This record gives sequence, structure tokens and C-alpha cells, in this order.
Amino acid sequence: MFGGKTKVEAGLRWYEFGRLTPGKLRTPLSITFAFVATHNHFVLDRGGKVFNRSAPVIKLPADATEDDHLALLGLLNSSVGCFWLKQVCQNRGSTVDDRGARQTTIPFEDFYEIGGGLLKGFAITQDKPLPLARKLDALARQRDASLPAALGKELPSILEGWAERQDRADLLLRQMISAQEELDWWCYSAYGLVDNGMLGGGIEKPPIRFGERAFEVLMARKIRDDAFATTWFQRHGAEPSPDLPSDWPATYADLVERRIEAIRTNHEIRLIEKPEFKRRWNVRSWEDQEMQVLREWLLDRLESHRIWSPGATLLSVGRIADRLREEPGAVEVAALYGGPDVNFVRLVGELLAGEAVPYLAARRYRDAGLRKRRAWEDVWDLQRREDRGEDVDDIPVPPKYASADFASSTTWRLRGKLDVPKERFIVYPGSERSGDPSPVYGWAGWTHLEQAKALAAFYLRMKEDEGWRSEQLAPLLAGILELEPWIHQWHDSDGGRSGLGAYFAAFVDDEARELGTTVESVRAWSPEPRGRGRKKRA
Repeated sequence: MFGGKTKVEAGLRWYEFGRLTPGKLRTPLSITFAFVATHNHFVLDRGGKVFNRSAPVIKLPADATEDDHLALLGLLNSSVGCFWLKQVCQNRGSTVDDRGARQTTIPFEDFYEIGGGLLKGFAITQDKPLPLARKLDALARQRDASLPAALGKELPSILEGWAERQDRADLLLRQMISAQEELDWWCYSAYGLVDNGMLGGGIEKPPIRFGERAFEVLMARKIRDDAFATTWFQRHGAEPSPDLPSDWPATYADLVERRIEAIRTNHEIRLIEKPEFKRRWNVRSWEDQEMQVLREWLLDRLESHRIWSPGATLLSVGRIADRLREEPGAVEVAALYGGPDVNFVRLVGELLAGEAVPYLAARRYRDAGLRKRRAWEDVWDLQRREDRGEDVDDIPVPPKYASADFASSTTWRLRGKLDVPKERFIVYPGSERSGDPSPVYGWAGWTHLEQAKALAAFYLRMKEDEGWRSEQLAPLLAGILELEPWIHQWHDSDGGRSGLGAYFAAFVDDEARELGTTVESVRAWSPEPRGRGRKKRA
């Protein structure tokens, strides 16, 4: 807060906004952009979204129309706009070296930090490219509606009409590339870099592919004739083509040749018509988008009520696969995702493994991560004491995690530096049964109490029906112990002096005694240390 006060000191509750400017919210239209990016990506938002600091927002006056926003977008998203931004914004490089220092490698892959304040200096022309901006906006929305992500996640849309949609999306992309090229050259004329003859008024502008723009054709000819070196085409999966497409109208082909000559002879145009200032059109392949939609569909079904009801119960991959087969369309979607000869059970196991985190901290972290975890637990304990009204000292900020702190890259991807649970499932390593050796999973949407109930029920089944030994049962008790503080916090109305938290604490104590061990030993359980290095050859 202003004046160096905290929110509470300023008279606000902890959950209230520290600062809110309602005037900015009365107009739904906004222009947002990527704070750090390789190129200029300005987008019109028509309302209903919230942007954080990585996506700053430009608000025009309250009486600004949608056309006013689109006209400004046309200038900001042009190659002239990109060239200007890269003269005034900080270059943050494209990679880091072995010491963590940022370094630049290929100019079109360098990231720039686009500060909102710097945009005040951007020169806006009297005339604006509104028709082209409108066209690009319409084409972009039409293409979005044609992509696999827009199919929805319900049958039969996910199974039908993909080939036609792919053709339409490809055509719309080529129309967008063509319209963007005309926008760039319109801006060259508007900023006084070329005359209007380079705009080709009245000439039919056909859809064009990546690699067919004037600067790309010129680069392809230089590669052929002058051994010019560039990674532009390789990075975008395209082949350099020094020849213009034969199906272009002759008038358009002539216009492109004149533009190529302008790039050769006009110093200002030659500065801008380079990969680092031209839109990359680096889109995901259609196949990748299809696979993503199919994968999300299957994962959503794996989280369905049909799989995990009634009650919280740990299930093997085999049983989960059996239940998934009962979902309408699951077998057909699995065949599309994994191929007609896919092993259904194996596919389900792979999907679960990619979105699951082990239930035990000892299996989630390496030694360094476990030390950080203990620091987090100390902080949580202090917070709970403070919530109970105790006077505690300043609560320290716990350390952030790094990828090296986690036992697997999957857990790091799903948890991140603050260890925030974003997984869909919980995996219980070492809980495989003799009659069904497939891994055992639970649903990450369960409450801590439901997780504890499921784990305790599984423990008793394995103890009584499977005759598991102490070393097999101990980690299951350790899992219940990790859940106990959260059960006290969220499910005991009396602060944990009795109730469900106390029940599970007593359960672990009794079972540990029966197994011939102690609660302290259970809490300290850890898996067998993994060997390091390669085995010596015999």
C-alpha cells in the first residue's frame, strides 16, 4: 500500500483487493500483449478475461470503438512495429550459458521485454490499416473455430469432420499470411518508406504459404546462388523455394518481384524485411493438435464419476482400464490416439503416469527436496499456530524448489517451484498386488480425508487379504501420517483435539505397534536408495 503500510495496517482484510481501478473495467475492450516475446503479439480482448503482469493491457479512452482498437492493432502488429520495438526494448537473449547468463544466438529467436511505458513513443500514422486489420481479425477467429480445440470434448464431434476442418484451417492460415504481408507493405507506404505502387491496388492477392513471402523468396535465391546461411526455414519446417508459385496470378507475381527488388535496393526496406521483424507463423502441427484434444478427452474420462465411484477407492491400472471401456466412445478415441492396434491397458497406464504424482514425500523428492519440504512443514505449523490465536514470531518465507529437488521430471512439471499440486491423479508405488501387478492410482480431486480413508481401506485389505509384510505396509501408514495435519486443519472443528484427525493418528499408532515398529520409524520411512553410476562390466 502507499505509505509503506501493509493491507491490514491500511484497514483492509487480507482477502480484499489492495488496489482496484473500476474505471478500467467499465470498457470491455482491451489490447493485451506478451511482456516477453520474440516478436510483437498484440491481441484484441473483447472482455471476460483477466491478465497478469506477463500480459500487460492497453486501455483506450472510454469512447474508443472496436474499429479504433483494430486500427491500432494493425500498426502494432506490423513488421514496422516489430522493428521499432526491437530498437527501444531490452533484448533478453534466447538462451542462457552454463553460468546462467543470457546470450543471443539467432536474432529472430531473441526475446525482448516489451515495457508498456515505452509504447507511448510509438508513432501512429494519420491513416490506419483498418480494412486489413479487420480482415486479419476475422480470419483469425474463423481459423480458431476450425482447430481441433474448438471441436469440443463431446462425441460425436471429436470423431468426425477433422479432415475438412484441417483443409479449412490451412486455407485460412494462408489467407492470414497473405493479409499480414499486405499489412506490412501498407505500413511501409504509410511511414514513407515506399510509394503506393508497392501496394498493388486492384491486384488479386492469393493465399500464400510460409516461405513464399518476398523476403523468404529472396533468402532462398541467396541460399541457391550465394551460399547464404540461415536457419529460418529449418526452424519452421519449411523448404526454401527460390521460384514463385506457378499458380499465382501474373499480376501478383510481378508485384512480388518488384518487392524483392525493393528489398535489394532500398536500404530502409532491407533493414526491416528480415526474419527478426517478420511474423513467424510458427503454429503447432495439425497432428499435434489432434493428439492433444484426444489425450485431453481420455484424461477427462479417466477423472469421471464412473471411474472413481462409489467412494474413494485405490484402483489398479487394469481396473481403471476396465471401467474406462464402459465410457461411450472411449475405445474409439483410444484407437485414434494410439492407433488401431493400441494396447488399451498400456495406453491407460501411460496417460495416468503422465499426470500423476507419488503420494509420499519420500518418493516425490530427492534429499535436497526433502530438506526444503521440512522447511515448508515448519512454516505450515507456524501458520496453524497463528490461526489458533497463538503469538508467533515472523513466519519465514519457505525456499523455492528446483527441478533437481524432485525425483522425476513429471513431478517437477506438475508441481513447479512452489510445489503447487496440479496433477490429476495420485500414484502409489510399491502397492501392486500379486494377482494384478499393474500400478495403483487414486484421484487427485479427493480431499485429504478421502485420501486417508482410501489409503486406510487399502492398507487393511492388503494386510488381511493379501498377507503383506511390515515393510510393504509401513509406507502406506506413512502416507496416512502425511495427511493427518491436513485432516486436523480442514476436517476437525475443535482444532484437532479429537475427531477424524485424532482417529487416524490413533489408527497409525495402533497399526505401527502391531507391525512391531513405532510411529517415528513410520514417519521416517524412505524407499531403498537408488544406485548411482553405471554398473561395472563383468
